[in-house]
Amino acid sequence: MIAQMLLVQCESPKRSVREKADESGKESTWNTDIRSNADEMIEKGRAVFRFETFGDEAFWTDKLQLHKAIADKGAGGIGEGLSPKAALDAGLKVDIDVLPKFAKQAVAEGKLLNDVDFTLTLLKLNAVVGVVASFDEGNLKSIGLTCALCHSTVDSNTGIGKRLDGWPNQDLNVGAIVSMAPQLPVLAEMLDTDVENLKKVLMSWGPGKFDAELNYDGKGFRPDGKSGATIIPEAFGHAGHNNHTWTGGRGSVTYWNAYVANTQLMGQGNFHDLRLMEQERYPLGAKLSLGNKRTTDDKVTDKLAALHFYQLAMPAPKPPKDSFNEEAAHRGETIFNGKAQCATCHVPPLFTEPGWNTHTPEEMGIDDFQANRSPERTYVTQGLKGIWIRKRGFYHDGRFATLMDVVNHYENLKRLNLTEAEKNDLVEYVKSL
Repeated sequence: MIAQMLLVQCESPKRSVREKADESGKESTWNTDIRSNADEMIEKGRAVFRFETFGDEAFWTDKLQLHKAIADKGAGGIGEGLSPKAALDAGLKVDIDVLPKFAKQAVAEGKLLNDVDFTLTLLKLNAVVGVVASFDEGNLKSIGLTCALCHSTVDSNTGIGKRLDGWPNQDLNVGAIVSMAPQLPVLAEMLDTDVENLKKVLMSWGPGKFDAELNYDGKGFRPDGKSGATIIPEAFGHAGHNNHTWTGGRGSVTYWNAYVANTQLMGQGNFHDLRLMEQERYPLGAKLSLGNKRTTDDKVTDKLAALHFYQLAMPAPKPPKDSFNEEAAHRGETIFNGKAQCATCHVPPLFTEPGWNTHTPEEMGIDDFQANRSPERTYVTQGLKGIWIRKRGFYHDGRFATLMDVVNHYENLKRLNLTEAEKNDLVEYVKSL
């Protein structure tokens, strides 16, 4: 009888994530604490992701004086200022949900988009995604940048819509925006170059790209003359992944949060990776101590846990049903897991490799320029979920314009002997992830 009872217990359904109350009618205090902590971390993380500048005003405002390129002379700037239309053309996005009725109406009617004062109004409303401003008696006093600048967009092609946290801003022309800064000589000096050459590098990036290694190795261009910038990566769909972004040895999401906050946004915090202090490989990083950054007023470290939590909570967006052929995708799944050997590295359901998910340039059949800029000299196996959103090409630099180009690359590299029909089905399956 006892054995039968134990058997029944063993075969009982798994418990719900939300634990049931005990005999007293009370739920476990610890389980309640876990849920409460999760809710709090999500809210804190969202606020950090969207609005935390990590004190980077010290760089963008105090040193580069970017705010003076945004405001006109009447509001503390030095020129005609930046109109909403010019800002949208540079890829900046506007969160329509925070706009009051008059502003929504003006936007709907196409009014005020050439009015620099409306740019300042949008900044005062915290409506410009990834940009935080402060004002003093109507004058624009400071500008700070947040994670959302590069890793959020909106759900409208006009650039004005509802926020999509974690989606890469594939329209953002970071180089063009940085080039607006009145004190660009400060950045040129940091990078051991002159303003003319710096602008050439910045303007080579184009929409949707950024070079997160430039201030470490100073390599603005590849040996073939193309830009050293890479595609701005998504921040969603990384739960369960180890190495993050494009190149190996850099660590997980939380490593990149610390790296970017301290050394790309130029926030005020602490960052430690002595590999990046190697003089021969990273002369600028060593000069600027970017591998061993220390501050007495750390505005970064206590934000990292909540930021990490929020990002890991971001699922990959599901593709619209009309964006791929379902029947072909179903056939393509068999090709993906079998003949094409895709699942060898892009292991379902993560669609990257559990563990140390990197490969050598030789294994991937591409050049080693970008890989050699990383500590491990490898490339990361990218997660494929949500890949349907990309419009700037595939791989780290967008070298393959279409998914079919990627398939053909591996067809030639691995001699897969795929038929054209199998290739088409495989593409449809990847688009469905």
